[in-house]
Amino acid sequence: MKNQIPVQVTQFTKSLECDVNMKCFSYKIEHDYGLAPNPFHGYCTLAVCKSQIRANKNLEIGDWIIGVGSQALGNYGSVIFAMYLEEKLTFNEYWNDERFANKKPVVNGSLVQMYGDNFYHKENGKWIQEDSAHSKNNGINKDHLERDIGGKYVLISKNYYYFGRNSLKIPKQYMQISPLRGARSYQYRNIPEEVKNAFINWLKSTQIIGIHGEPTSWDKHISQSENKEWDNFLQWEKSLEQ
Repeated sequence: MKNQIPVQVTQFTKSLECDVNMKCFSYKIEHDYGLAPNPFHGYCTLAVCKSQIRANKNLEIGDWIIGVGSQALGNYGSVIFAMYLEEKLTFNEYWNDERFANKKPVVNGSLVQMYGDNFYHKENGKWIQEDSAHSKNNGINKDHLERDIGGKYVLISKNYYYFGRNSLKIPKQYMQISPLRGARSYQYRNIPEEVKNAFINWLKSTQIIGIHGEPTSWDKHISQSENKEWDNFLQWEKSLEQ
């Protein structure tokens, strides 16, 4: 497989103890194609969708973004991903950063390539939406463009957990980390301090950093050959750790 992804680390590189000022932004995921978030190539990035979180003035480096299951995906009450926020870049900074060149989409490539999230930038003051999962066959999808760039920033982490279809069941004592059924799609103010800290410490002490499963929604259009490609990718990544 051609996708070159750095070695998956096996230990959280920050202190196990939570920062007293740390906030958790959690939201329900209803589509999980490896686009938002995009967990590939050694970084978890949130570049599109969830503009309310990406543009939130209270979101700071050192906070956590947590994507939980939903009724739509049939995995309500579970964690799909959690990322420790380490960088916030503008779209132009993201587009021009060589670290994220592999996240530029190839619409006729593999599923990993197809769902690249690095496709917005400005040229001569005009927004460009490259061919991607958010564009139309005949050009720009203005609805997606307006919503996506409204988020202002691309969120980036090398310390993240992505479970995808192998979503992790949230223990009962930490269920307040997940927005209630039928409630607004994201939250951060109403998560009790003790629940937030205990959940993050539980996650860091029991789980391994990196990718633990393919995106949940790939089942909708994955073929046998693509399934084999994913298996080959996991074997290749595992070989790099040895």
